[in-house]
Amino acid sequence: MFDLVITGGLIIDGTGNPGFYGAVGIEGETVRILRGDVSAVEARRTIDASGMVVCPGFIDMHAHSGLMILAEPRHEPKVRQGVTTELIGIDGCSYAPFRTQEDLQRFIDLNSGLDGRPVLRQRWSTVAEYLALFDEQVAVNICYILGNSPIRIATIGWENRPASSQDLANMKAVLREAMEEGAWGMSTGLDYPPGDYADTNELVELSKEAARLGGIYHTHVRYRLGDMYLDPFMEAIEIGRRSGIATHITHFYQSAITTRGGAERLLALVEDARDKEGLDVTFDSYPYIYGSTRLLIVLPDWTHDGGPERLRQVLASPEARQRLRQEIAPRALSWQEMWLTYFKRPHNHRYEGRSVAEVAELMGKDVVDTICDLLLDEDLQVSYVGAGVNGLTLPKFVAHPLSMVGSDALLIGDFPSPRTYGCFPIMLAEYSRQERYLSLPEAIRKMTSFPAQRLGLPDRGVLRDGFKADVVVFDPRRVQALATRQNPKQFPVGIEYVIVNGRVVVEQGRHTGVLAGRALRRGRPAT
Repeated sequence: MFDLVITGGLIIDGTGNPGFYGAVGIEGETVRILRGDVSAVEARRTIDASGMVVCPGFIDMHAHSGLMILAEPRHEPKVRQGVTTELIGIDGCSYAPFRTQEDLQRFIDLNSGLDGRPVLRQRWSTVAEYLALFDEQVAVNICYILGNSPIRIATIGWENRPASSQDLANMKAVLREAMEEGAWGMSTGLDYPPGDYADTNELVELSKEAARLGGIYHTHVRYRLGDMYLDPFMEAIEIGRRSGIATHITHFYQSAITTRGGAERLLALVEDARDKEGLDVTFDSYPYIYGSTRLLIVLPDWTHDGGPERLRQVLASPEARQRLRQEIAPRALSWQEMWLTYFKRPHNHRYEGRSVAEVAELMGKDVVDTICDLLLDEDLQVSYVGAGVNGLTLPKFVAHPLSMVGSDALLIGDFPSPRTYGCFPIMLAEYSRQERYLSLPEAIRKMTSFPAQRLGLPDRGVLRDGFKADVVVFDPRRVQALATRQNPKQFPVGIEYVIVNGRVVVEQGRHTGVLAGRALRRGRPAT
């Protein structure tokens, strides 16, 4: 007897193949595809999916959930989109291992404008301890990738200096231990200190170690490098070339800010690396023009050298502010198109959703003083949403055969990017049904089997006999992302059922309260 049978739906299995009609049986945590007359099949529960699509659960290749999901385990903004698995630890910014709780807290403070600063009762030090916190305590599965910032903090500290040969040996040991405890490789965020202090050679050596253990290199590139157009991505490909690692470029798009060239030359870098050199390179994109990250990203590296305490001293220094006036520039088309969010001080709540330019005018200060004063007052945690993606060429990246979906969704503030609530439904609605950049099977493949293949998940991402029962049931005619920049916290419609590890987490568009997720550890069975 099956625990659950889903009947009457169009099964799109995640491979990119056209759909077929049948039933999906779930026994425990595994799937079985049923064809023909299923009226005699016994099941404890049946879901009638007539008029619906039944597909694998969606896999988010870039998730900022590493802390917030522990504080808000129902994870509604994501699971109600159909997300059943997320990759966390991205951008070089992960939260294990840390040898001391002091260093962990300092890193949380530094990165709070990106990943939040929730009040957590959980305590951990190692990767194994951290991953144990997710098992049947959160709504979705997580895969963990080790950021190179904690690797540097564990070996070099918070200073901007090159790694010695002994430092590299110690770094490799940290990486090796993390991967032996279940990490899927290494990430970098080469705009985020202290991880961005690493030079190319350091990253090559670490990537060799990760490749030896079967991991991937997942990179937010060094956007300020060289021509700030092709050079950042050429470095990423060079790291893959020299180390032999499978390389994944995250949030790949043409910038609307540094328009030094077109989208075709960017895409050709990846295509040529694969087709002409045989390198294993892929990327993810999000289907929105709005980026978002911590406000600290506008500050140059020298302000961070020495850690969060040094950063606070710089922010308070009149001399440093004078220097910053010559160096700070908006990470959008203008300061008017960078909208601030995530304020905890009551007197700053009036700035939620307002642009940097508007807030500066309200405060009666110039932009640099506004930014520095807000960061000091808010203990560094301010976030922003900015219009930084070229919307005219974005579909070329989203629809590209080497692209998968990474939401890069921040779960903080009153005005997050609309992709936090809409990234996956908008693929089904606008990119497939309305604009037809992709067929529906192609769109689903980008969100299911392709990221599972990239990570090396052996039994997820496809609806196939014996695979894990991560399943989404949605209405292909009605599915829609409702979130907008001005009103971003709106759940999508049309995602009717979400099943994680065989248990119903979303039913008729509502969260059931079930916490069925777990940490998926590299090289180990899921149970």
